[in-house]
Amino acid sequence: MSIQHLNEDKRDALLEAAREVAGRAYAPYSNFFVGAALLTEDGTVYRGCNVENASFGLTNCAERTAIFAAVAGLGADQLSIRAIAVATAHGQPAAPCGACRQVIFEFNPDAQVFFFGDNGMVSTTARELLPYGFRL
Repeated sequence: MSIQHLNEDKRDALLEAAREVAGRAYAPYSNFFVGAALLTEDGTVYRGCNVENASFGLTNCAERTAIFAAVAGLGADQLSIRAIAVATAHGQPAAPCGACRQVIFEFNPDAQVFFFGDNGMVSTTARELLPYGFRL
């Protein structure tokens, strides 16, 4: 599959959708409110936010919440992630964690990934974030 990069307007809209949904996160323990907005190949946007739990291992990240919503909406065999944006409610840097990188990779190693790092906005791919990711 050839990579079609998002233009700046679409990227910014996806980042804004991620910022908006970050405000809905359930983060009473960390107070770190994260949102993700996922764009499918067919142009549909799915959103997700982090949901914490008193049993910390049961916490779910925003990226996986958005991906799981897309799977529920489309079916796993129909999902191909074109791009995913990650943002926090208060503008802190937030790259996808290792688990999220692997789940993004599962649904398209060449998916564009946008997030804010220490030096501003980062634009990369799932493959670049997880060079040894795998699919069965």
